[in-house]
Amino acid sequence: MKTSLLLVATLTLSATAQQITAPHASLVDVPARQAYLAHTADPVLRATIKSLKSCVNTPLVPAPTGRIDIPHHYLSGNNGPINPAEAPVTRVYSDYEHRITAGMNQYVATGSHAESACALAQIDAWAKAGALLDYDPKESSQAWDQVEWTLGSSAITDSVLVNDSTLDPATQKRVAVWLNTAAHKLIGFEKPGQYGNNHYYFRALDAAVAGIITSDNQLFQFAIDTYKEAISEIDAAGAFPREMARHENAIHYQGFALQPLILIAEFAARQGTDLYAYRSHGHTIRDAILFYGRAAADPSLVKPYASETQNIGTSDFAPYPFYVARFGAEGLPPAIVASLQHPLDANRIGGNTIILAAQPLAAK
Repeated sequence: MKTSLLLVATLTLSATAQQITAPHASLVDVPARQAYLAHTADPVLRATIKSLKSCVNTPLVPAPTGRIDIPHHYLSGNNGPINPAEAPVTRVYSDYEHRITAGMNQYVATGSHAESACALAQIDAWAKAGALLDYDPKESSQAWDQVEWTLGSSAITDSVLVNDSTLDPATQKRVAVWLNTAAHKLIGFEKPGQYGNNHYYFRALDAAVAGIITSDNQLFQFAIDTYKEAISEIDAAGAFPREMARHENAIHYQGFALQPLILIAEFAARQGTDLYAYRSHGHTIRDAILFYGRAAADPSLVKPYASETQNIGTSDFAPYPFYVARFGAEGLPPAIVASLQHPLDANRIGGNTIILAAQPLAAK
């Protein structure tokens, strides 16, 4: 723990420490969102509520035991054919993420305390087992990647569940300690200037959320500083150069990198810190968002970076309900606006983001 704290201090860029002012401030204002969804007549939202999966109706996912060792996602390097050996090993993490976000999404949409209790019990089962703690990136870099995603799903889910006063405080405390411990270990492997890509941003998101839940200002500061580093990476076109180096996945990874960054900005806003307005060499995060939306519709925009035919993931549109709810859709590329009329799920950032944040576009 001491090593992790020292590293956080070393990586801190801002002279003014950011303070957590509201440890129960989730990704959204939970009571307000529940009230809004209870009375909405919007057909997209109503259909989405009806389509939600359930935590209660799915079995407990036992925590994996032993050292985490996961085959690399790609057969070679950081692009190209997917390694078929990865999916069987990571299925347990996917099942867990689906279950906890389902319960949390149901709680937001319907107010079901049975669903929130189910989600918390599932997280607690992994907390009591010490899941996500036994790994080393030098042995398995994919293990480090998987931990960042599953920890993020856990922390974001719990940031909503802490708003349910019917849940057991002792369980909540145990989960919070686990999230904090896992987040410190996660960023404890960082080396200044070594990474700076989408994984770095997801780890920062985990630090932000775990930091808020546990009032750990050092974790929160790490996230703020990482966000600022990310904005400094944006080039003249609005692209993240490290993501543009991903060949056929350049557009996908531009969008993938924006997922945690938008959520960091959302969590920071709930703590009174406006990261959306943060500017570095003339750029804000909106420049990267605009580039992504335009490139998703016109992949030729990435030809200066990558000549390959592009793969574009639909889940990469998942953070935009939050952005549009805050700023409206005016000026955004049509590809982003159109995505809001369809299901948007990404367990790594809270599951069903239509439920968490979307509003009728006509209201903008």
